[in-house]
Amino acid sequence: MATNKVTTNVIDMSGNTGGLVWAKGTTAQRPGSPVAGDCRFNTDDDRYEYYNGSDWKVFVQSAAANPSITVDFLVVAGGGSGGADSSSGGAGAGGLRTSFGSNSGGGSSAETALSITLTQNYTVTVGAGAPTATVTNPYQGSNGSNSVFSTITSLGGGGGVGQFGNPSGKSGGSGGAGAYNNQAGGAGTANQGYAGGSGTTSPSTGGGGGGASEVGNTNGQGHGGDGLSVSITGAAVDYAGGGGGGSDQAQNVNEPGGSGGGGRGAGGSGSNLPGTVNTGGGGGGYGPNSPAGGAAGGSGIVIARYPNTYTITVGAGLTSSTATDGSDKITSFTAGSDTVSFS
Repeated sequence: MATNKVTTNVIDMSGNTGGLVWAKGTTAQRPGSPVAGDCRFNTDDDRYEYYNGSDWKVFVQSAAANPSITVDFLVVAGGGSGGADSSSGGAGAGGLRTSFGSNSGGGSSAETALSITLTQNYTVTVGAGAPTATVTNPYQGSNGSNSVFSTITSLGGGGGVGQFGNPSGKSGGSGGAGAYNNQAGGAGTANQGYAGGSGTTSPSTGGGGGGASEVGNTNGQGHGGDGLSVSITGAAVDYAGGGGGGSDQAQNVNEPGGSGGGGRGAGGSGSNLPGTVNTGGGGGGYGPNSPAGGAAGGSGIVIARYPNTYTITVGAGLTSSTATDGSDKITSFTAGSDTVSFS
């Protein structure tokens, strides 16, 4: 076949709406004496290739990026356990972070929703509540476990302390409270929760644990700080309330936990209560007749809200359920740790 040479430096095909047909063939059909700059389409591997003067090279092709979707989230960590000595501090609630609504934990504005790439795996971990604190020295509760969704981590609630424990409540997502002899409450974490309250000698009462929306003791000495109402499931639910402080035999007052699953503290003749499961509520402080010690924290929860045109695949290590609200799906993770993906 004759070869037609084009001598101009510019070939203008802008007025042509068709396609430019390149030379094509198998690898075996490459020209026997190629020169640098030869281009063709290789039908064996469906790639465009060029000759660089010594070898055939494939044109670089960028892989198409997977599309992404916007996913709202609520991530609540496990609550701490209350102090285990008479008149001990209530525990702090698990940290709360959310993109849904107008507010998040610790008085912050709601966060930006996550941009999730389709078919990519993302870690989800539901933080456990802290176990019951035993009535032995140092009489202090422990912190709850963290909860995670992708890049979002909420910290476990701080443990409350007894009068012979640490000099102050433990820091956490929300802080644990101090015991009756004026011990200070532990600090909360910015954008997650508030500090625990201090104990007091008169009356002899431990402080209330911090909650997602207020400091412990806000509603009275020993009262747990209230949690935050979030409607990500389609209904308003309170999460991350602080545990109530314990009091001594003479006081005989069961101090209430904060709204959002905070367990009550025990008075002289009462018993303390654990934080509510899947709220991240802090456990109540010990009283003289509490049967087991500082009450356990409530487990956390992770919730994802996304358009109902997509499907979530959940790893076997997670316990979850999915519901629909309008044009969205809501998947709630209530235990475990594994990966999830969307498609």
